[in-house]
Amino acid sequence: MIELNYEKTGGLVPAIIQDAKTKNVLMLGYMNQAAFEQTKATKLVTFYSRTKKRLWTKGETSGNYLKVLAIQVDCDKDTLLIQVQPKGPACHKGTGTCFNTENKSNFDLKYLETVIQSRKNNLKNSSYTAQLLEKGINKVAQKLGEEAIELVIEAKDDNKELFLGEAADLMYHYLVLLAAKNYTLSEVLAVLEKRHQ
Repeated sequence: MIELNYEKTGGLVPAIIQDAKTKNVLMLGYMNQAAFEQTKATKLVTFYSRTKKRLWTKGETSGNYLKVLAIQVDCDKDTLLIQVQPKGPACHKGTGTCFNTENKSNFDLKYLETVIQSRKNNLKNSSYTAQLLEKGINKVAQKLGEEAIELVIEAKDDNKELFLGEAADLMYHYLVLLAAKNYTLSEVLAVLEKRHQ
């Protein structure tokens, strides 16, 4: 159960809204106790509007709701961090965040892993990833082996572009194999972390 110190903040606590997927901060709003209770009950972010002097559910006019996935309170119990799944832009001006920035993931291995998983969950699409996964584990493993050999061959030469291309192919197919086996990159990193200790 989350307890908040409303007295300390004059009845309103700041609520930092963060996209659970991209980890970007979308906006900042304020909640009184009624807004917080409604947010928990409806799983939609509801603020207290200081100008309109009423509760206001984000998206009530635009349809750009913020679905609550997790709520955390800081150590002083006077600030909230709410992780959400946004439906549309967070800002009323149409931008991804209220800080005039896009709300998109930085491209990294974790992001690539989510793309591969989405392809796995929709094998009917025409992507290369879906087609490869549909052929089964043997084909996925064979392809990874082929890419490893191609990288080793390129390592003997001095063509940076070809070497990096083969390294990217190997890394991509490695993630596809993990998805095919129902394992995650986090599980592999946990093994490496344990070895590091």
